[in-house]
Amino acid sequence: MTQMITPQPGIMDIALYQGGASHVAGHENALKLSSNENPFGPSPAAIKAYEREGRMLHRYPSADHGALRAAIAGVYNLDADRIICGTGSDEIIAFLCQAYAGPGTEVIHTEHGFAMYRISALAAGATPVEVAEHERVTDVDTILAACTDKTRLVFLANPNNPTGTMIGLGDIARLAEALPPQALLVLDGAYAEYVEGYDGGAALVDSRQNVVMTRTFSKIYGLGGLRIGWGYGPSHVIDVLGRVRGPFNLSSSALAAAEAAVRDVAYVDHCRAENARMRTWLADALAEIGVPSDVSLANFILARFTSQSEAEACDLHLQSQGLIVRRVGGYNLPSCLRITVGDESGCRRVVHAIRQFKEA
Repeated sequence: MTQMITPQPGIMDIALYQGGASHVAGHENALKLSSNENPFGPSPAAIKAYEREGRMLHRYPSADHGALRAAIAGVYNLDADRIICGTGSDEIIAFLCQAYAGPGTEVIHTEHGFAMYRISALAAGATPVEVAEHERVTDVDTILAACTDKTRLVFLANPNNPTGTMIGLGDIARLAEALPPQALLVLDGAYAEYVEGYDGGAALVDSRQNVVMTRTFSKIYGLGGLRIGWGYGPSHVIDVLGRVRGPFNLSSSALAAAEAAVRDVAYVDHCRAENARMRTWLADALAEIGVPSDVSLANFILARFTSQSEAEACDLHLQSQGLIVRRVGGYNLPSCLRITVGDESGCRRVVHAIRQFKEA
């Protein structure tokens, strides 16, 4: 019998997502700087909350995530009723594509944008549309030029990953104002907490009906292993997303840890300050030895080399020293390496190893 079982169109066009490497041969305790994780880990309060919840693992978690939504709303001065939680911001991105995109529609993302935009669009049967950036910075006019009557979603990470660059709220507002009436602007704020005074676009969400913000607990909050994210949007969008969200998509342990983490504002402030200090030091130290990078507003820098071969050779040298960074050829940046900002010791090890490589 002829095999007729086939997946939906678009799914076989998805290249499997490759996360940052965690191990390197010959080094049992390699320093992982490939996934933009917080080198200080989660708040001690989050760890305690997680441990306490372990005694209640036989109970189903909250279906409405009320306590966590209230905590997020209180810390960020938002409307709790317009917050939705998911298993990482990846799930919120998938919900948006599932709910608003589909066959015959288009989803716009920039050339160096997060891989999950394309993956989620294809999984929903939509056509991903990649637009150029200008010297690794989002270009609003290029995005607008790509919009058609088929456009349903425009994904914009700000700060962007893997470039670390960002655009101002004025440009974002101009983009939102000029979008086609059937399109939603999705502001991915995975790294928003690293930018002093930046609301991730929350005020724009409050003032418009076509803007949604996504956030994560995986970066500055140090809870990547628990997979917790959230979104904030107009009531009509949150109502739709709530209809496709599974009722128990977050575990009770994850909910408890995230609530404690978001309330520990002092810990987040400490992590932000340390990241900014070492990010500046790392970028300046690498520039002095001939490895430039754009000004990053996130918790990583995008180190630029003269060629793909040099970038790959440097990566191999770093691996030989027990240092794991991220090649970003899959993001159309083959001559670059993305390096997470670690603690001071980690940053100094990276610079020392790259100096060795450049001087060899």
